[in-house]
Amino acid sequence: MERTHTCGELTLDHVNETVTLCGWVNKRRNFGALVFIDLRDREGITQCVFDEKISEQIVSVRNEYVLQVTGKVVERQDKNPKMKTGDIEISVSDVKIINSAETTPLIIANQTDALEDTRLKYRYLDLRRECLQNNLKLRHQVTMCARNYLSDLGFLEIETPILCKSTPEGARDYLVPSRISKGSFYALPQSPQIYKQLLMIAGMDKYFQIARCFRDEDLRSDRQPEFDQIDIEMSFANEDDIFSVVEGLMRKIFKDTKGIELDEFKRIPYDECMSRFGSDKPDLRFEMEIVNITDIFKNTEFTIFQNILNDKGMINCIVARNAADKFSRKDCDHLTEFVKVYGAKALSFLKYTNQSWSGSIHKVLNDHEKELLKETLQIEENDIVFIVADKPKISLTSLGALRVKLGKELKLIDESKYCFLWVTDFPMFEYDETENRYVAAHHPFTSPKAEDVDKLISDPAHCYSRAYDLVLNGYELLSGSIRIHDQNLQEKVFEAIGLTQEQAEEKFGFFLEAFKYGTPPHGGVGIGLERLVMILAGTENIRDVVAFPKTASASDLMSEAPSGVDENQLKELGLMIQKNDGK
Repeated sequence: MERTHTCGELTLDHVNETVTLCGWVNKRRNFGALVFIDLRDREGITQCVFDEKISEQIVSVRNEYVLQVTGKVVERQDKNPKMKTGDIEISVSDVKIINSAETTPLIIANQTDALEDTRLKYRYLDLRRECLQNNLKLRHQVTMCARNYLSDLGFLEIETPILCKSTPEGARDYLVPSRISKGSFYALPQSPQIYKQLLMIAGMDKYFQIARCFRDEDLRSDRQPEFDQIDIEMSFANEDDIFSVVEGLMRKIFKDTKGIELDEFKRIPYDECMSRFGSDKPDLRFEMEIVNITDIFKNTEFTIFQNILNDKGMINCIVARNAADKFSRKDCDHLTEFVKVYGAKALSFLKYTNQSWSGSIHKVLNDHEKELLKETLQIEENDIVFIVADKPKISLTSLGALRVKLGKELKLIDESKYCFLWVTDFPMFEYDETENRYVAAHHPFTSPKAEDVDKLISDPAHCYSRAYDLVLNGYELLSGSIRIHDQNLQEKVFEAIGLTQEQAEEKFGFFLEAFKYGTPPHGGVGIGLERLVMILAGTENIRDVVAFPKTASASDLMSEAPSGVDENQLKELGLMIQKNDGK
C-alpha cells in the first residue's frame, strides 16, 4: 500500500481507519512487550504502537531509520496536547524498513548542541529539524504570496540573464571565464538592474522576478554571497505609486503568514533620519533618539569640546532613562571601546542621581551648562547621558550604534512589533577617499531630485536623489529609486562621478544605446527575500532561512566548495593559476 497520509494530519476524525504512513524514526521507546515509535515527516510526528508480534520486526530499528507503517488509527488514552496528532496513535499491523541509518553526527531536534560548522557540513541532516523546515515553508509562503499579489496587479514575471556583462555596481563581481572567447569573462549579476530598466524600455510596463543575485563582499549574519530579491519595476510611476505597491505587498505577506495587520509606514528623509537615529536603517521599536546639544556648549570652557567645535565638529547625546544604576565606571569604559570602533575618540557620560550630577565630565561643566542639559533633555532621577563630541558623521554613527546596543542590553525593544520606515531623499553621491572622487551613493542610474540637477557638477556634496530604502526593525529590507530616463541627464551623472564618455560607452554602451529609442519614466525596488523571511521567522541569522548557505568565508562546508579544478578545464578556458610566489 502507498502512503495514505502524512505524519501531521491524522485526528480523531480518522479513528478506526486503516492508514499507511512513511517517515523517519524520531524517537523509539521500549515498554516491555510494546514498542512506541514517533514517526516523523515534513508535516509532523505520529506515535506508532508495535505489539509483541510486530515489534520483533523492528529490533534493529533506531533513530533516523526510514519506515513504512500500516495500521489502524486509535484514540490515545494519554493524549499529548503539544502534538498536532496528540489525540491519536497508530496500532501497527505491518511495517517495512525502507532504509537503515547510521548514528547521526548531530541531534535531529529543534534544540541541538551541534556547532554551526557541523550543522553546515551535514546540512541535509540539519534541515530535518522542524524549526528549519518551518523556515523554508515560510519562505515558500512569502514567495508565493508575492507572485500572486503582483500578478493580480498586472505585473509579469520575467527572467533576466545570469551570465551577463561586468558593470560597476558597488560590490565585487563573481566572474565566469568564457571557453569560447578566451580571456573574456561573464559576470554573475549583482542585481538585474540594467535588464529590468531595459524591460521598461521594451514596453513591459510592470515587471517582477524572484531574482538570484551574487555579490563578492564581506559577509555577516544578515548577508550571503548569493541571495534572492523580489525585484519590481514599473513604468510611468512616481515614488507614491511604488510605495503603494510595496506597502500592499507587505500587508498581504504579514497578514497571510503571521495574521498581523501592519501599522502606518512612516517616511523620514535621510538627513533627518541620520540626525535622529545616527543610522539610515533605524530600529523604531524603541525611543532613545539622538539629541544635538552643540548649542549648549557654544561658549564652554571645556577645552576638548572647544577644540572639537572650532574644528567644525558637533556634540550629540542619547539618554538612557532610569538606567544610571545599571552602568558602573567599568561598564562605561567598555562602551567607550565600543564607540571607538565607529571612529569616536571618546564617550563622555553624565549620571543624574540624588538630584545631582556625576560622571566623567561633570567637574569640567559649569552649572549653567548642567542646567541647560537637564532642561533640554528633560532629565529625571536615575537617567544617564552618553555624549560623543566629534566630526558630525562620527558623532552620529557612533551614537546610532550605541543606541542599538543599549536598546538590546536594556531590553527596550518590543519584539512583537514590526515598524516599517521609508527613508527617502538619499544623497546622490558619496565621496570615495581612496579614489579622491564622488561616486554614486545608490547606483549611477538613480535620478537626482529635480531641484538639484544644477548641482550635479557644481555642488555634488549637496545633491539629493530620488532614492529610497524600506527599513524594518533595524534592517534594510529594500532599496530602490526612480531611474533616469533622459539620455542627457544620464550623461551628466556619468560626468559627475568621473566617467568619461568613452568609459561610459565601454561599461554601459548597449544600455545607453537603448536610451535613444524612447525611454519611459520608471522606477522600482529590490526586496531582500532572505532578510524579510529572517525577520518573519524571528531569527537574526540569515543562514537559518537558506537551504544550503555559505559560511562567513563564503565556503560550502558540505560540498567543500570552492575547490580546485582539473588542469584540462583550465587549459580549455585559457587560464593559469598564479601561485603565492607569483609564478
